[in-house]
This record gives sequence, C-alpha cells and structure tokens, in this order.
Amino acid sequence: MAVVGVGIDVVDVARFEEALQRTPGLRTRLFTPEEAARPLASLAARFAAKEALAKALGAPTGLAWHDAEVVSSPDGRPSFALRGTVAARAQELGAAAVHVSLSHDAGISSAVVVLEG
Repeated sequence: MAVVGVGIDVVDVARFEEALQRTPGLRTRLFTPEEAARPLASLAARFAAKEALAKALGAPTGLAWHDAEVVSSPDGRPSFALRGTVAARAQELGAAAVHVSLSHDAGISSAVVVLEG
C-alpha cells in the first residue's frame, strides 16, 4: 500500500478548554455524544485527530465534524469511524486504511493520521 495522505495536529488543552467554555455549543458541534463524554485531554486529542485527518484529506471544504468519529477498541487503541462527507473524500483519494495515533502530556494533546491506499 502507498501513503496517500499524512496529517498532524497539536492542541493546547487549556486553550481548548477555554474555547469550550466560551462557546457552549462547540462540544456538540465538534463531537458525537460518545466522544463528547470523554475527559478533557482525551477530547482535545480527538479534536487534534479530526484536524489531522482533514489535513491528510487535503483540507477540502464541506467536511462534517461528526462524519469522522474517533472510537477506541476494547484495548484502548484509537481508530476512525468514517461516514458521509469524510468517507466520500477518503474514497476519492483511494484511502483504503486510516491510521491514527493520539497522545496527551504536559498540557498538550496531539494526533498523527496516515492514509494508505
């Protein structure tokens, strides 16, 4: 398989928390109910993952936040559930696999996404 896209993003957790407090509807606009229930650092990492995925997809306009859901396997490994606008763009690029890695430490959350075709 060949790499068809790569994205990375970093989120300052304190700034992210301020944004969520300043704009109460932001949490529901960005996250599915399952994602929104996660602790703050984990939520910031999921936001970073969605941003990294958008970059890997070429940052096209019209992607819906809920169309890229970060889910965790029983052992805690993150992955994406893609649907709608995001799945269509991934298919357009020929992405057969989406890999995501999340991290959070020292007030920073980060994510890396690799698309393979």
